[in-house]
Amino acid sequence: MSIRADIAMIVSSLLLLAGCTVIDLDPDYVLDPALYAQVIDQASDNYPEIDPLFLDDEIKQWLHERMEIRGRGDEYLVSTLQDLLYGEEYLNIQYSDAKTHTAAEVFHAREGNCLSVMNLYIAMARYVGVDANFQTVEVQPSWDRRGDLLVVSQHINATGRLSARNYYVVDFTPEISLQSMTESIVSDAVARSLYFNNLGVEALVAGDTGQALAYIKNALFIDSSNSFAWNNLGTAYRRLGNEELAEFSYHFSFNLDNTNATAVNNLVKLFRAQGDEERARRYESVIDRFNRRNPYFQYARGKRAYEQGNFNTARLYFQRAIRLKPYEPSFHTGLAMAYVQLGELNLAQDAREEAQSVLAVNSEIYRPSDRRLRIFDRNSILNSSSPGLTIQLRRGTPVEPAPN
Repeated sequence: MSIRADIAMIVSSLLLLAGCTVIDLDPDYVLDPALYAQVIDQASDNYPEIDPLFLDDEIKQWLHERMEIRGRGDEYLVSTLQDLLYGEEYLNIQYSDAKTHTAAEVFHAREGNCLSVMNLYIAMARYVGVDANFQTVEVQPSWDRRGDLLVVSQHINATGRLSARNYYVVDFTPEISLQSMTESIVSDAVARSLYFNNLGVEALVAGDTGQALAYIKNALFIDSSNSFAWNNLGTAYRRLGNEELAEFSYHFSFNLDNTNATAVNNLVKLFRAQGDEERARRYESVIDRFNRRNPYFQYARGKRAYEQGNFNTARLYFQRAIRLKPYEPSFHTGLAMAYVQLGELNLAQDAREEAQSVLAVNSEIYRPSDRRLRIFDRNSILNSSSPGLTIQLRRGTPVEPAPN
């Protein structure tokens, strides 16, 4: 089992991930309020002593000794924080997915995953007077050679205003491939829920299912709309032998995010283990239909065909991915590579230009970069009126300019 992400979703087996396609599942299943009450049974946060954003006096003193705070502009402050966190002569923080840390723990351990490091960055930024918020972005899904998703993750970074026109984005692992138009500023409460969700995942991996259940339920008490946590809760209940609450949790996860094929696939595994082959096959057919409409699945098929030397087949898959999501530059780059192998050099150049065109208008949102700190002009953000691009709406939510 591999967990790469800042915000982790535990899996009971190989999973499938949603893109922009909505899945129609089982209209006959009713979410029982009594089962919900069994899950969300807390009256308060069970871990009030844990503050992921707490900075102790040692950290504050360390900051004062290494940077000028009073009278300095925000660009100086965010740039200096960048150096202090990642510079070899300072903290030199390294990536590690072994444990999700609080801000103070990251400072002393000098390592952490993205959620952990963003805890420290945001806490430090706010301490020195810089606007700083958590921002989630969906990671491009990847499939193995059998066509199943191995890793499900969501990236988290930090963003804030520098002026009415300029804003910044700070990443810890900026080299990963992110999905376009999926960034969203989230509250500290949501980030706290994600923190406890991650602790729950880590406890599940360690085999401590009871502790995992406690952490994940606390995550859901803080933010009951955390679809990741509901899916993970289902896995915890299934390990404890409570199949009724496992099924309820998977359904609730899907109910919150009806593009979430991970929960559907876990339901398939549950039904099959129960001997209910009819329901398992019915739910599998939903996932198959979803995959055919998922641009990232088509792109993955195209990459596999390209690697196998089937360049015309790769071209068809890349074209299909572009039709489903035209503003993903990697799709156009893949198509260009296929055209080169087919000897269609003019078409390859056209595809490369399309990729560059998409990058030119919204690279700040998701383009991989070797720079952990990026500062942008808000006027360059892709918005719903950008020419030549179609914005797909989900659940009727209006598309707004990126809120970085």
